[in-house]
Amino acid sequence: MASDPKTIPQSGLLSAEASQAAALAAYGGVLTVDLDAIIANWRKLEKTAVPAECSAVIKADAYGCGAAEVARALSKAGCKTFFVATIEEARKVRAAVPEPTIYVLSGYFQNTGEHYAKINCRPVIGDLNELAEWDVFCRRTGWTGGAAVHIDTGMNRLGLTLAEAQAIIPRINAGDHGITLVMSHLVSAEQLNSPVNARQLAAFRGIASEFSGVPAALANSSGIFLGAPFQFDMVRPGAALYGVNPTPEADNPMQQVVDLKARIVQIRTIERGETVGYGGTWTARRPTKLAIIAVGYADGYFRAASSNDGTRGAEVIVAGKRCPVAGRISMDLIAIDITDLPPNAARRGHMVTLLGEGITVDELAHHFGTIGYEVLTSLGRRYARLYKGGNIVEPVTKPAAAQAVEQPPSPPSIEQPASPPPLRS
Repeated sequence: MASDPKTIPQSGLLSAEASQAAALAAYGGVLTVDLDAIIANWRKLEKTAVPAECSAVIKADAYGCGAAEVARALSKAGCKTFFVATIEEARKVRAAVPEPTIYVLSGYFQNTGEHYAKINCRPVIGDLNELAEWDVFCRRTGWTGGAAVHIDTGMNRLGLTLAEAQAIIPRINAGDHGITLVMSHLVSAEQLNSPVNARQLAAFRGIASEFSGVPAALANSSGIFLGAPFQFDMVRPGAALYGVNPTPEADNPMQQVVDLKARIVQIRTIERGETVGYGGTWTARRPTKLAIIAVGYADGYFRAASSNDGTRGAEVIVAGKRCPVAGRISMDLIAIDITDLPPNAARRGHMVTLLGEGITVDELAHHFGTIGYEVLTSLGRRYARLYKGGNIVEPVTKPAAAQAVEQPPSPPSIEQPASPPPLRS
């Protein structure tokens, strides 16, 4: 198991294991990311989509799992294309992996071409103004790094309309256009029988076929399981890589990736009739033993998972047994009812499991009143973060600029500013 050297310092006076254990004692919670599980999930999705290329969406810090670590693991496993949300995310990923293609979903803004050229990443263009500005930059500088075109087939967020896409077909078919991918995004892919899927497929197939020689991509995680007609030349899984169920109408085919543990900071007993937590909304119906753990909503464990006298909240695993949350979850602490555990099964300093040992991301999302995506991306930065597996991962020790990156040379006239202007998300 590898640890983040920025958060888990090692002492030269102790063994690696003892040093890590000593360092972890300073943290209320430990978040472990299984890189082997991410690789296994990607390979399963890749196999499901053969012969389409399987890319990986690693925006939002790889859904909270660590974009640099995930990118290195998947790149070594064979992933050649990544999608992020912003140029700043692309910059961090490029520093970790010098060779794969990186697409930036937020698109192109005037005067940001230099930033794309500097790190050799590609904008996903979803507006005619963006396309015109990108063309100006490429003509002015000679940059040939490529870009994707996003076509809206029903989501009504980003993307060219079908009419706008049709209008640029002559330009695309004239050649030397620099468009390396045409893509759209499914609205209801997780609903197998949604008629929207068929409408979007028909619309995208029709317009994509006119982009002569340009690869096409439509399917997200759930879209991959809609079958071969939706897979085109490339698929773009995101949440499924990190263990979220892409087929909510069936069993989850993905491996769990994240394990989250929290430390018991106090064991206490209360009498029947006493209340627990803010508002006194949970009342003990018997003499009750409580374990207080050092995690709360500031760490991404949502207050919505609280319990009260009329509603049972989330559960955690204590000494191998499921135990319920007692009362309201607060910013830094959660009370757990451990009355039914054997004596001394739980003690101060022991760790309990909030994710893992049968508690899935989707189960926790149900208690939070949200989706697995939000659970993962909300996991706080106060945890000690550990990475296990991923023996093929080799950290990048040189700056990305010093690596052998397959890209056209940046035009001499381009100034390279230190940081990009803000982009929309």
